[in-house]
Amino acid sequence: MTALSTNQLEAFWLPFTPNTEFKRNPRIITGAEGMYYRDQAGRKILDSSAGLWCSNAGHCRAPIVKAIQETAATLDFAPNFQFGHPKAFEAAAKIAALAPGNLNHVFFANSGSEAADTAVKIAVAWHRARGEGTRTRIVGRERAYHGVGMAGISAGGIGTNRRWFDALTFPASHLPATYNRAEQAFSKGQPVWGGHLADELEKIITLHDASTIAAVIVEPMAGSTGVLPPPKGYLEKLRTITEQHGILLIFDEVITGFGRLGAGFAAERFGVTPDIITFAKGVTSGTVPMGGAIVDRRIYEQFMTGPDHAIDMFHGYTYSGHPLAAAAACATIDLYRDEGLFERSAALEPYFEQAVHSLRGTPLVQDIRNIGLAAAIDLEPVTGAPGKRAFDVMKTMFFDKDVVIRIAGDCVAFSPPLIAEQSHIDEMTGKLAEVLKAAA
Repeated sequence: MTALSTNQLEAFWLPFTPNTEFKRNPRIITGAEGMYYRDQAGRKILDSSAGLWCSNAGHCRAPIVKAIQETAATLDFAPNFQFGHPKAFEAAAKIAALAPGNLNHVFFANSGSEAADTAVKIAVAWHRARGEGTRTRIVGRERAYHGVGMAGISAGGIGTNRRWFDALTFPASHLPATYNRAEQAFSKGQPVWGGHLADELEKIITLHDASTIAAVIVEPMAGSTGVLPPPKGYLEKLRTITEQHGILLIFDEVITGFGRLGAGFAAERFGVTPDIITFAKGVTSGTVPMGGAIVDRRIYEQFMTGPDHAIDMFHGYTYSGHPLAAAAACATIDLYRDEGLFERSAALEPYFEQAVHSLRGTPLVQDIRNIGLAAAIDLEPVTGAPGKRAFDVMKTMFFDKDVVIRIAGDCVAFSPPLIAEQSHIDEMTGKLAEVLKAAA
């Protein structure tokens, strides 16, 4: 394939990318299959991050591709405002069947960002429908990422994502981040220290009063900030406190859902059932945009009390439950089941853990964390240039080592597709070690 010219590159403003640098030396991906991408020269490049935490079943899997193609040829679009189509109902049923407890109802969106906004709106509206309209405050957490919608930014806790838009956010409180390197360095799985940080929620409740708080939203494992597994006992305490005060608990499972932690959802792995789960990414293995919120039956039923002709929830998107996305979701979930990919993820976790922690002692490595098929390696920053170390490592891994990695600040994150073999794990960790030794 002919390389793109400078003029062809210019129109696209890439998200979360230093565009000027990229367009000087672009990293262009033109194809994908299984565990690998291809570039314009036909070079095979190992995908160590499942795209953006989303291609859990691997790339261009035939059953998913076939479902999308067949649906595009038979039903390109159908409105889900006042109408419906079969695949949306089938997809909702398959997703709800994976969720724990009474999380039986799915409201579709198109991304994780929209899923977070949807969950927050449902939480606030539910309290109002119950006669508790003063419950409007959302509690998030420092270092949290809930997408780039206004609810997600407000509840999120990554300063760079909020800085320019703070005037547009709504009031939210934030729990402290659960990471403390002095106490948790090189933890494997859930760290022992940190469960007590959930008690900070009681202080927020005392300050603002429970009657003003609608929901607490947390990622069971904070992913985008650099893989922060929950300390032991932390999620359980949040569940206890929120139940005591009539506050809804929302798990943002956009990253942790669909096998990343060896189960359908992290809620199942940790044995903690929230009131709402948000999802996206892995629901279609990244093939067609889809997201949504899975809500507890009692939340759904609260909205089902009006007259037959009246809309029960004034929220939704043109493409909520789009036919192609719904078909992709159904085929993806069937593929996860047929190939036992959630179980495969759980079985591969010990090997993956050993492999990433073998990087301990490698030059420039300051900390390593892991849980499920997700891991983060914190790198020593370049003095006066935060983020440059990992940025340079990312470019070297792509151009010289034929591996795509995910970076966040000066952190390298691994989250391979669930179809990964041990040899793929060895390749990504071994090549990272080579690059770090050369850079030291």
